[in-house]
Amino acid sequence: MVNGISWRYALLLAVLVGGMIAALLADPIAQDPAYHLFADRRSLFGIPNFLDVVSNTPFALVGAVGLYFVSLDAATASNNRAWRVFFVGVFLTAFGSGYYHLAPDNDTLVWDRLPMTIAFMGFVSIVVGEYLSEPLAKRLLLPLLVVGAASVFYWAHTEALGRGDLRAYALVQFLPMLLIPMVVLLYRDRSDLGPYVGWMILFYMAAKLLEFFDVAVFAAGGIVSGHSLKHVFAAMAPASLLYGLRQRRYHAARRLTL
Repeated sequence: MVNGISWRYALLLAVLVGGMIAALLADPIAQDPAYHLFADRRSLFGIPNFLDVVSNTPFALVGAVGLYFVSLDAATASNNRAWRVFFVGVFLTAFGSGYYHLAPDNDTLVWDRLPMTIAFMGFVSIVVGEYLSEPLAKRLLLPLLVVGAASVFYWAHTEALGRGDLRAYALVQFLPMLLIPMVVLLYRDRSDLGPYVGWMILFYMAAKLLEFFDVAVFAAGGIVSGHSLKHVFAAMAPASLLYGLRQRRYHAARRLTL
């Protein structure tokens, strides 16, 4: 404890502030037009980019099951709003990403990224509530959602002005991926969701790798592209967290019967 502040809180705050300063000092990052040129452009049943579109279906399934589960599960009652927001974001990602892949460009990409920020920020609030403070998590949820949405609209606005800047969106997407493992490790005794958060991060990292190797994966087999597989692996990330909730309820029920 230093001046009434835990060293762990101080470390997290230092990483948070450091990440924000680094983003401010970095040069603006415009959206690469080549980003929209995906490997698999085949149409089927009149749907352009068919597999990149329909491979978003798992997001809708995980989001819908998650919303149903948290509506029944008392284990999430203390921070239920954040769980609902998280699974709403996951559910909407199926439609936002599907819409984008029908005609990939910067305009449709807004509707791909916006629901993802809802899921990201809901997840951050969940982690804060599970490991740090439930009251703090509840107070942070709305500001986090505003910041997430603002990062997308700021990027879209700067692109429209011809000086695109992805720094804010990159910060919203990637800084939590640095802070969340730190929180889980530093406060691992406060929640039973740690292993499932770990699986979630691993699936997300695998999804980003598949996205990066989109063309190479498609060239290797000619059946499915890295980007289509990316959607499936990315949906497995929230599915991991949902499985953790299911396990929590299962063990809670067992304790009641003993």
